[in-house]
Amino acid sequence: MKAMKKLNEKDIIRIFRQKKFISEDVETFHLGKELCATNVDTLVESTDIPPKSDFVDIARKSIVSCVSDFAAKGIIPKFCIISVTIPKTFSKKQITKMARGFRKACTEFELELLGGDTNEGKEIVIHVVLFGKVDKIVPRNGARIGDIIITTGPFGYTSSALQVLLKKKKSTKKFSKLAKNKFFHPTPRLKFGLACKNLLSSSIDSSDGLASCLQELSISSKKQFVITKFPVKDDVIDFAKRNRLDLKNIVFNGGEEFELVSTTSLKNLEKVKKNAKKLGLNLYEIGVVRNGKNVVIENNGKQYRMNDVGWLHFQ
Repeated sequence: MKAMKKLNEKDIIRIFRQKKFISEDVETFHLGKELCATNVDTLVESTDIPPKSDFVDIARKSIVSCVSDFAAKGIIPKFCIISVTIPKTFSKKQITKMARGFRKACTEFELELLGGDTNEGKEIVIHVVLFGKVDKIVPRNGARIGDIIITTGPFGYTSSALQVLLKKKKSTKKFSKLAKNKFFHPTPRLKFGLACKNLLSSSIDSSDGLASCLQELSISSKKQFVITKFPVKDDVIDFAKRNRLDLKNIVFNGGEEFELVSTTSLKNLEKVKKNAKKLGLNLYEIGVVRNGKNVVIENNGKQYRMNDVGWLHFQ
């Protein structure tokens, strides 16, 4: 029997999948004549929460994670259910902070909190479930040959923040503050996802890392994704150089960015850019969809296959 320690998150998902299961950021179902969407995400203290984190931020982020999935599909989330496991050592002050974070997120994203569950355990575990109505969903499998690959923002800040927080890497005060803010106070691109849902051919949330979500889109669409430009700013490049870190790893394998990674046709690209500009987003064109398979980085006429070592649980 294959040992649990040799299984990663994707292996476990494959075991649970039904034959006709299609991987998506949200799941859809019919309630009478209405098509509805739901998703669930889990935040675990030992794997997802850095030491000395503020529980207002952590509670908000647990909801942001689900909202970002809805954003990728172009769906408005409406209702929320939250389940929380709390250790005996957790203080009233910490619980109050967590409740404040949940309320803050529900107000920010106009969610109605229906209820949930509380339990006792050895560490903090938060499960968030969202629901919404669907009129159209942007799939993972819709990328077409010639489409442009885009991201709603730069990558590398959250990975850099973890390098500073957990590994004490060198950084300027300005960069450290910016990177930590990106990590603890992410902004899901819900308004962009809603504005562009009729303009995108495929889309996915990037919280598991840029490499991982590019692989998912490539596999789902059965196309080759050719990356010609890194979505990164100079300050992240400087941070990587200063600490002798692999820039590709910082940009592609970090996770927790909550940007959208999408494809759109050349015909729709200008409209997508206009929507991004209206929302104050810095859209990055990072590559093109071609016939074939895998995700490759193209540089000076040569191609290198990208390895997916993004964030996977159980590895």
